[in-house]
Amino acid sequence: MLPAPRLFALCLLSASGVFFTPTLGAAEDPAPLPEAAPEGSYAIESLRVFVETLDRIRSHYVEPIDDETLLEDAIEGMVQRLDPHSSYLTGDAYAALQEATEGVFGGIGVEILEEEGRLKVVAPIDGTPAAKAGLRPGDWIEAVDGKRTAMVGTEAALGALRGEIGEPVTLTLRRPAEEESFTVTLIRALIDIPSVSHRWLVPGLAYLRVTQFQTHTGEDFRAAIEALKGEQSLAGLVLDLRNNPGGVLSSGVAVADAFLDGGLIVETRGRGAGANERYEAQKGDLTGGVPVVVLINEGTASASEIVAGALQDHNRGLLLGQRSFGKGSVQTLMPLSETRALKITTARYYTPSGRSIQAQGIVPDLQGRGLGALRERGEATREADLPGHLDAPGEDASGGLPPFTDEDELLVEAVRLLQAYGRLGGA
Repeated sequence: MLPAPRLFALCLLSASGVFFTPTLGAAEDPAPLPEAAPEGSYAIESLRVFVETLDRIRSHYVEPIDDETLLEDAIEGMVQRLDPHSSYLTGDAYAALQEATEGVFGGIGVEILEEEGRLKVVAPIDGTPAAKAGLRPGDWIEAVDGKRTAMVGTEAALGALRGEIGEPVTLTLRRPAEEESFTVTLIRALIDIPSVSHRWLVPGLAYLRVTQFQTHTGEDFRAAIEALKGEQSLAGLVLDLRNNPGGVLSSGVAVADAFLDGGLIVETRGRGAGANERYEAQKGDLTGGVPVVVLINEGTASASEIVAGALQDHNRGLLLGQRSFGKGSVQTLMPLSETRALKITTARYYTPSGRSIQAQGIVPDLQGRGLGALRERGEATREADLPGHLDAPGEDASGGLPPFTDEDELLVEAVRLLQAYGRLGGA
């Protein structure tokens, strides 16, 4: 069985809580364990085997290995076997996670998916070195600075993509439609990416994109809605969660809360203290109840699936696109020291109706170009094609978003749906 994909990107999953555990130091000579464990004491027997294995490697392996390396590798292997999203973080990896949660770091600006032990480009981020160098969704990263990802491991390869601002990094890429691989050298830059962007598509219809859920995404999202409402009357809204890998759970809850007038947003269920939580929306729909179309795809994961699932279950938004990624688990960051931490799965997400997102994903109400299906069933008979002013986005409050054109077919579908909704008297 192939390993499950692991989604990295600008941000790895934060959790609903942070647990602190004491740092444990390994003794130089472990206390002897009994030769034979009591009947049924499998844990004690396994510990005896572990200590003996450690001693055999230390004494007989062809090259000398220090105890610290052996123990660190043992911990890393133990945690990695749990599931694709649990990991033992040390040094740069731990620092990178902390930086990514804030959304500011030195790197190339690319969202990455680990699939079958390889790194795949989900999407380059607009305006970053990756985008300027021409990286495309679907590109495979075969090597970083000449070191093949399959040999050094995906965690190490991901860490190598980050580094000092102004320093070069060379990638060996293979494009799916091409036989030969090629190399490209990028200069790392300060990646400071706002997680929320917005603009007008046509008069009355707004576009909000959330690229990931950082610490301040909830506040930024509410500010964006208020800014739009202050410019003109809001009649409908497109929420774009495509290729959003997730992030801070509380920020996902805050975004969903902006659309809901009370009710359950998400429930987490696990075994540990604090793992079973219910997150409820506050009274008051910030958008005034305008119709909403939510764009999702296979890169929509974790916290972004929580938002999509909540709006779908409350009939607050129409989901358009492809089935989402299906990462329905909570990762809790547990610091062990200043430079080490565990990131382990502690719970599963459930939508308001009780659906588990894990390995299932969120199925959209309309797949892909779903409007065609509506037309075939005669359910959108009064809908017309987009008027000519679609190419004129009006006042652009996006802070750098490209103008709205018909190149993004799914976004065009969303606008058509919202316009049809208004013409049918729904708004």
